[in-house]
Amino acid sequence: MESAVSHMKSLAKAVSTKDPRTRLLSNADGQVVQSGAEYLQRIVRQISNPVRWDLCMATMAELGVTGLLELPPAGTLTGIAKRNLKGVELFSLNTPDQLDDARDFVDRHADASHYDLSTTPSWRLVVSPGKGRFTRDASINVDDTLAAHTSIGSVKNLRDEIPVSATYGGVVLEWLVEDDDPVAPGQPLLRLHPSPSSIQENLA
Repeated sequence: MESAVSHMKSLAKAVSTKDPRTRLLSNADGQVVQSGAEYLQRIVRQISNPVRWDLCMATMAELGVTGLLELPPAGTLTGIAKRNLKGVELFSLNTPDQLDDARDFVDRHADASHYDLSTTPSWRLVVSPGKGRFTRDASINVDDTLAAHTSIGSVKNLRDEIPVSATYGGVVLEWLVEDDDPVAPGQPLLRLHPSPSSIQENLA
Protein backbone atom coordinates (compact mmCIF):
# COMPACT_ATOMS: atom_id res chain seq x y z
CA MET A 1 0.00 0.00 0.00
CA GLU A 2 3.03 2.31 0.13
CA SER A 3 2.47 3.51 -3.43
CA ALA A 4 -1.07 4.55 -2.45
CA VAL A 5 0.34 6.55 0.48
CA SER A 6 2.54 8.71 -1.75
CA HIS A 7 -0.34 9.30 -4.18
CA MET A 8 -2.78 10.25 -1.41
CA LYS A 9 -0.17 12.51 0.17
CA SER A 10 -0.01 14.58 -3.02
CA LEU A 11 -3.82 14.76 -3.21
CA ALA A 12 -4.11 15.73 0.46
CA LYS A 13 -2.16 18.93 -0.17
CA ALA A 14 -5.23 20.34 -1.92
CA VAL A 15 -7.58 19.54 0.99
CA SER A 16 -8.54 22.32 3.39
CA THR A 17 -8.99 21.24 6.99
CA LYS A 18 -10.45 22.73 10.15
CA ASP A 19 -9.51 21.86 13.70
CA PRO A 20 -12.08 19.73 15.55
CA ARG A 21 -14.29 21.32 18.21
CA THR A 22 -14.64 18.03 20.13
CA ARG A 23 -12.12 15.39 21.10
CA LEU A 24 -11.08 13.42 18.03
CA LEU A 25 -9.17 10.18 18.55
CA SER A 26 -6.75 8.76 16.01
CA ASN A 27 -6.96 5.02 15.52
CA ALA A 28 -3.27 5.03 14.63
CA ASP A 29 -2.30 5.37 18.30
CA GLY A 30 -5.41 6.38 20.27
CA GLN A 31 -4.18 9.94 20.77
CA VAL A 32 -6.48 12.95 20.96
CA VAL A 33 -5.69 15.02 17.85
CA GLN A 34 -6.53 18.72 17.97
CA SER A 35 -5.19 19.77 14.56
CA GLY A 36 -7.21 19.07 11.44
CA ALA A 37 -4.04 19.28 9.36
CA GLU A 38 -2.34 16.67 11.53
CA TYR A 39 -5.40 14.42 11.38
CA LEU A 40 -5.38 14.54 7.58
CA GLN A 41 -1.71 13.53 7.59
CA ARG A 42 -2.53 10.66 9.93
CA ILE A 43 -5.30 9.41 7.63
CA VAL A 44 -2.85 9.33 4.73
CA ARG A 45 -0.15 7.54 6.73
CA GLN A 46 -2.58 4.97 8.05
CA ILE A 47 -3.27 3.57 4.59
CA SER A 48 -0.22 1.38 5.17
CA ASN A 49 -0.53 1.02 8.96
CA PRO A 50 -2.82 -1.03 11.23
CA VAL A 51 -5.92 0.24 13.03
CA ARG A 52 -5.32 0.38 16.80
CA TRP A 53 -8.87 0.30 18.15
CA ASP A 54 -7.41 -1.16 21.35
CA LEU A 55 -5.51 2.07 21.97
CA CYS A 56 -8.62 4.15 21.22
CA MET A 57 -10.53 2.17 23.86
CA ALA A 58 -7.71 2.71 26.35
CA THR A 59 -7.90 6.46 25.75
CA MET A 60 -11.69 6.41 26.13
CA ALA A 61 -11.30 4.63 29.46
CA GLU A 62 -8.82 7.29 30.61
CA LEU A 63 -11.22 10.03 29.53
CA GLY A 64 -14.03 8.47 31.54
CA VAL A 65 -16.30 7.81 28.56
CA THR A 66 -19.70 6.52 29.73
CA GLY A 67 -21.36 5.77 26.37
CA LEU A 68 -20.22 4.63 22.93
CA LEU A 69 -22.42 4.91 19.83
CA GLU A 70 -21.32 3.10 16.67
CA LEU A 71 -22.59 4.36 13.30
CA PRO A 72 -23.79 1.95 10.60
CA PRO A 73 -22.84 -0.65 9.67
CA ALA A 74 -22.63 -1.08 13.45
CA GLY A 75 -21.89 -3.97 15.73
CA THR A 76 -18.21 -4.83 15.25
CA LEU A 77 -16.66 -2.08 17.38
CA THR A 78 -19.35 -2.12 20.04
CA GLY A 79 -18.87 -5.90 20.20
CA ILE A 80 -15.17 -5.44 20.96
CA ALA A 81 -15.94 -2.62 23.39
CA LYS A 82 -18.41 -4.84 25.27
CA ARG A 83 -15.51 -7.12 26.23
CA ASN A 84 -13.06 -4.32 27.03
CA LEU A 85 -14.96 -1.26 28.30
CA LYS A 86 -16.84 -2.67 31.25
CA GLY A 87 -19.58 -0.38 32.55
CA VAL A 88 -19.75 1.69 29.34
CA GLU A 89 -23.21 1.80 27.76
CA LEU A 90 -23.19 0.81 24.08
CA PHE A 91 -25.48 1.64 21.17
CA SER A 92 -25.28 0.09 17.68
CA LEU A 93 -27.08 2.33 15.19
CA ASN A 94 -28.16 0.43 12.09
CA THR A 95 -31.65 1.55 11.01
CA PRO A 96 -33.50 4.90 10.69
CA ASP A 97 -36.10 3.89 13.26
CA GLN A 98 -33.33 3.94 15.90
CA LEU A 99 -32.54 7.63 15.42
CA ASP A 100 -34.74 8.94 18.22
CA ASP A 101 -33.25 6.45 20.66
CA ALA A 102 -29.77 7.39 19.42
CA ARG A 103 -30.43 11.08 20.12
CA ASP A 104 -31.60 10.23 23.63
CA PHE A 105 -28.46 8.13 24.11
CA VAL A 106 -26.22 11.03 23.07
CA ASP A 107 -28.10 13.46 25.34
CA ARG A 108 -27.59 11.14 28.32
CA HIS A 109 -23.87 10.80 27.80
CA ALA A 110 -22.88 14.19 26.38
CA ASP A 111 -20.88 16.45 28.67
CA ALA A 112 -20.72 19.96 27.19
CA SER A 113 -18.08 21.00 29.72
CA HIS A 114 -15.50 18.89 27.89
CA TYR A 115 -15.95 20.92 24.73
CA ASP A 116 -16.01 24.48 26.02
CA LEU A 117 -12.87 25.90 24.45
CA SER A 118 -13.81 29.53 25.05
CA THR A 119 -12.64 29.84 28.66
CA THR A 120 -9.74 27.42 29.03
CA PRO A 121 -8.54 26.57 25.51
CA SER A 122 -5.64 24.19 25.02
CA TRP A 123 -4.75 26.09 21.83
CA ARG A 124 -5.97 28.92 19.65
CA LEU A 125 -6.04 29.45 15.92
CA VAL A 126 -5.27 32.56 13.91
CA VAL A 127 -7.40 32.39 10.78
CA SER A 128 -7.45 34.19 7.46
CA PRO A 129 -9.70 37.27 7.35
CA GLY A 130 -10.30 36.92 3.62
CA LYS A 131 -9.41 35.28 0.33
CA GLY A 132 -6.04 35.79 -1.30
CA ARG A 133 -2.40 34.80 -0.92
CA PHE A 134 -0.86 34.76 2.50
CA THR A 135 2.51 36.40 3.17
CA ARG A 136 3.84 35.27 6.54
CA ASP A 137 6.20 37.12 8.82
CA ALA A 138 9.45 35.17 8.34
CA SER A 139 10.72 36.21 11.77
CA ILE A 140 8.03 34.17 13.58
CA ASN A 141 9.09 30.60 14.33
CA VAL A 142 7.76 27.60 16.22
CA ASP A 143 8.19 28.01 20.02
CA ASP A 144 8.27 31.83 19.76
CA THR A 145 6.07 33.64 22.30
CA LEU A 146 3.84 36.26 20.73
CA ALA A 147 2.25 39.19 22.51
CA ALA A 148 -1.41 39.94 21.92
CA HIS A 149 -2.09 41.67 18.58
CA THR A 150 1.29 40.68 17.12
CA SER A 151 1.26 40.93 13.32
CA ILE A 152 1.90 37.53 11.71
CA GLY A 153 1.59 38.58 8.05
CA SER A 154 -1.02 39.64 5.54
CA VAL A 155 -3.50 38.33 2.97
CA LYS A 156 -3.24 40.01 -0.42
CA ASN A 157 -5.74 39.86 -3.27
CA LEU A 158 -6.52 41.97 -6.34
CA ARG A 159 -8.37 44.58 -4.29
CA ASP A 160 -6.37 45.04 -1.11
CA GLU A 161 -3.88 43.72 1.40
CA ILE A 162 -5.36 42.68 4.75
CA PRO A 163 -3.09 42.61 7.81
CA VAL A 164 -3.36 39.53 10.02
CA SER A 165 -2.55 39.56 13.72
CA ALA A 166 -2.86 37.20 16.68
CA THR A 167 -5.71 38.64 18.74
CA TYR A 168 -4.44 36.79 21.80
CA GLY A 169 -0.83 36.05 22.59
CA GLY A 170 0.72 32.64 23.11
CA VAL A 171 3.44 30.22 22.10
CA VAL A 172 3.62 29.26 18.41
CA LEU A 173 2.86 25.54 18.00
CA GLU A 174 2.83 25.33 14.21
CA TRP A 175 2.32 27.22 10.99
CA LEU A 176 -0.61 25.73 9.09
CA VAL A 177 0.20 27.41 5.77
CA GLU A 178 3.35 28.25 3.85
CA ASP A 179 4.43 31.63 2.56
CA ASP A 180 2.47 32.68 -0.57
CA ASP A 181 -0.12 29.93 -0.11
CA PRO A 182 -3.63 30.69 -1.41
CA VAL A 183 -6.03 30.95 1.54
CA ALA A 184 -9.78 31.16 2.01
CA PRO A 185 -11.77 33.18 4.57
CA GLY A 186 -11.60 31.50 7.97
CA GLN A 187 -8.78 29.15 6.97
CA PRO A 188 -6.39 28.43 9.89
CA LEU A 189 -2.98 30.03 9.49
CA LEU A 190 -1.22 29.60 12.81
CA ARG A 191 -1.80 27.54 15.96
CA LEU A 192 -0.89 28.96 19.37
CA HIS A 193 -0.70 27.54 22.87
CA PRO A 194 -2.20 30.21 25.15
CA SER A 195 0.10 31.68 27.77
CA PRO A 196 -1.37 32.16 31.28
CA SER A 197 -1.54 35.90 30.74
CA SER A 198 -3.46 35.51 27.48
CA ILE A 199 -6.00 33.21 29.14
CA GLN A 200 -6.60 35.78 31.88
CA GLU A 201 -6.94 38.47 29.21
CA ASN A 202 -9.66 36.42 27.52
CA LEU A 203 -11.54 35.95 30.79
CA ALA A 204 -11.39 39.65 31.71
